[in-house]
Amino acid sequence: MAIAVILSILLLVILSLFRVNVLLAIIVSAMAAGLMSGLDPVETSKLFVENLTGNANTALSYILLGGFAVAISLTGITKGLVQFLKRLIKGRRGIMLIVIVIIASLSQNAIPVHIAFIPILIPPLIAVFDKMQLDRRAVATALTFGLKAPYLTIPLGFGLIFQVIIVDEMELNGVDIALDQVTLAMIIPGLGMVVGLLIALFITYRKKRDYAQVKPEGEPSDYSVTDDVPFAFERKHAMTLLAIVAALLVQIFTEEMVLGALTGLLLMFLLVAVPLKQSEEVMSKGISMMGMIAFIMLAASGFGGILRETGSVEAIVEASSGWLEGNQLMIAFVLLLIGLIVTLGLGSSFGTIPILAVLYVPIATAAGFSPMAIAVLIGTAGALGDAGSPASDSTLGPTAGLNVDGKHNHIWDTCVPTFLHFNIPLFIFGMIAAVIL
Repeated sequence: MAIAVILSILLLVILSLFRVNVLLAIIVSAMAAGLMSGLDPVETSKLFVENLTGNANTALSYILLGGFAVAISLTGITKGLVQFLKRLIKGRRGIMLIVIVIIASLSQNAIPVHIAFIPILIPPLIAVFDKMQLDRRAVATALTFGLKAPYLTIPLGFGLIFQVIIVDEMELNGVDIALDQVTLAMIIPGLGMVVGLLIALFITYRKKRDYAQVKPEGEPSDYSVTDDVPFAFERKHAMTLLAIVAALLVQIFTEEMVLGALTGLLLMFLLVAVPLKQSEEVMSKGISMMGMIAFIMLAASGFGGILRETGSVEAIVEASSGWLEGNQLMIAFVLLLIGLIVTLGLGSSFGTIPILAVLYVPIATAAGFSPMAIAVLIGTAGALGDAGSPASDSTLGPTAGLNVDGKHNHIWDTCVPTFLHFNIPLFIFGMIAAVIL
């Protein structure tokens, strides 16, 4: 039933806006989707649990990356980075935001550690942000841009994985396309994200915000505040850099985040950058840091499984495609809207592509879209909703770093700002690209 997708995701959005726990909101919405599709509660529950493994690899990766991040922080090497940034920035808010964009972008391609850098870099900078009266919504927008735009447009690291998935899924559905064509096509929606970033940083959230006036919504998290004692480079820091490089190389050559994170974590102990006796502390803090994100990703996979198995996504496409009558602009609009709805609920752009490709390729081919136009439709539709989704790692990661003192709300300070500034220009630029390519 097409209505099951719309109503269940609408329920997820409403619950999240009313500040219901994201994990609980996903489970309730998934159950509602199953019931509206004609399943009984027992069948819905079983289907939900059976599909939890869809994001198991990602969830385990995040747990290991969390442990790796904790181990890195225990060496004190982040103290040197934070002190360097303090000297470099000198109270200039614009430069601080640009540096954050660059660091976040590198985490997707050059040093593909994804969101694991956020909990070790951002919390020590909170005092700096507050001293500058920097609006944390601007920081969240900068982080989400760096976590998302590079994988859309640059075929390295996570970007290579994303674009290869598009190529493979299009070929499986009967349309051949080269990787460089996908890269070229995705530059246009990527430019839309740049426009959204500039509006957020230099217009919407340009004004100062005094967080001394913001009342905490929860208990402050346990995080380290960097002191002003000058940083001294030691052997353990050299070993830490070696472990980071090794984790990067393993991840690049195997294209497996689990193996990369595990390699880095084990080397931290084997090279004695962190004593082995601290392994319990490392993993418990790593689970504490990234565990909620991992469980949310698992729940999102279960939600997506219910939508797939009940045919709800196919139903919404079929219901909307019959009356389009070959109008390419309208077809592009409807297909992107469906991508926004589906990804907003699932929170996974990578996991959404196989679902969308099966539906989009025959419809777009029949409507006369070129292979590059089909690629940009699939890629943009998969990315739409990633920013702004309560269940997306692109929003969960920034919140994990910025809410250490309970003064940054996940929905209103991360999801809503990133939704408005990235999904709207992505939608517009993606639709234009689909028509002109």
